[in-house]
Amino acid sequence: MGTLGKTIVIGIFTFFGTSYIFAQQNFTELHDAFRKSYTLEGNGDFQLAINELKTVYQEDTYEINLRLGWLNYMAGSFNESIAFYQKSMELMPYADEPKFGYIFPLTALGRWDEVIAVYNQILENSPHNTKAMYYLGTIYYNRLQYDKAITYFKQIVDLYPFDYDGLLIYAWTKLKLGNKKEAKDLFQKVLLNKPKDASATDGLALASS
Repeated sequence: MGTLGKTIVIGIFTFFGTSYIFAQQNFTELHDAFRKSYTLEGNGDFQLAINELKTVYQEDTYEINLRLGWLNYMAGSFNESIAFYQKSMELMPYADEPKFGYIFPLTALGRWDEVIAVYNQILENSPHNTKAMYYLGTIYYNRLQYDKAITYFKQIVDLYPFDYDGLLIYAWTKLKLGNKKEAKDLFQKVLLNKPKDASATDGLALASS
């Protein structure tokens, strides 16, 4: 092999070898920062956990932005949390995970119309996401908009006919809408799932009166 060929081979080896070492060093630093952040979070030191991750912050790294969204939410820094979750959603636009996280600070700030919009985005992407259905329906239930709430609860029960949470809220919504017979049947199903459930017992008594 000529001198030029040897130089090229050595250059390639050096480039990839250096990249590999930097990658390993980068992962080690990231891993250490994440590990420390979990320990600090467990101790309730949310700001210190945030500071730890910021030492390795990379704007284009989904995992760091997602984690900082959560930690800022836990620290009560809701606007900062929103910013990090928004960045996470930009990096992974089809993922449901950052959208569910984004809902936490929005809820804390009482921005309910935006929360509803995010749940609808999740359901557009994942039509059978019962978690989104349940919480979206619950928002309408708490607003006394039972006619809207029931559509989501019905979908949950259609998908999971013996699910405790879905059956219970569906039963109460039926009762609120004045459908006592259907509510009674649903409360009885809940009691087959959890025989001593207080909420279902109370609901059954009201539906039977």
